[in-house]
Amino acid sequence: MRILTIFVLICLVVSLVFDRKKTFLGIKKGWKMFLNILPTLLNVLILVSVFLYLVPKETLIKWLGKDSGVMGMFIAAVLGSISLIPAFVSYPLAAILLKSGVSYQVLAIFITTLLMVGVLTLPLESKYFGLKVAIMRNSLSFVGAIIIGVLIGIFI
Repeated sequence: MRILTIFVLICLVVSLVFDRKKTFLGIKKGWKMFLNILPTLLNVLILVSVFLYLVPKETLIKWLGKDSGVMGMFIAAVLGSISLIPAFVSYPLAAILLKSGVSYQVLAIFITTLLMVGVLTLPLESKYFGLKVAIMRNSLSFVGAIIIGVLIGIFI
């Protein structure tokens, strides 16, 4: 983290040297974007914190931990497929779940289905692309997420 911070500061100084006006404009835009995503990020993190408080760690590890097997992968795939969480929130969420004992394999499946499978958005997608294409895309994405999770389980 320290290296990234130093790199960003160096880039900021270089940008300031070349064009102060654009640099400050970029900082202002970035700050506005951050403030726009902050409520969503905080809401999801609060909901996850409440969930982790209410669900005992042993239960979480039993259903989504390293020894959860196929059932853990299935639960992660279903939860990811029906969740409407923005992509930028999924990574801090994954870090929290990882610290709580959820396996990399399960997290890989959860994040992949979260980003690629849209059960709740299927009606909208089918409206624009047709039902057959929407179902085919979601099905292939679901299978791809399982394959990714299995590969993560093999290599990590």
